[in-house]
Amino acid sequence: MNKLLATLVAGFFAAGAFAQATPATPAKPATPAVAATPAAPAQADAKTDVKADAKAAKEEKKASKKAAKADKKAPEAK
Repeated sequence: MNKLLATLVAGFFAAGAFAQATPATPAKPATPAVAATPAAPAQADAKTDVKADAKAAKEEKKASKKAAKADKKAPEAK
């Protein structure tokens, strides 16, 4: 029984030592950190584009409603 327990403990110890992962090597960055800063103006441009599109859509909707209102006010020709 002692030999069996000793064998099991030694097996678990060996399995635990074998399962240890090797330390990972640090990854090298693909591009320098300075290259990340130009992305901010692109975001600002995207925001202004979205705002301009929303404003244009709002003006089109307003003009459409105004035209529909003018059509209702115009007398119908018989």
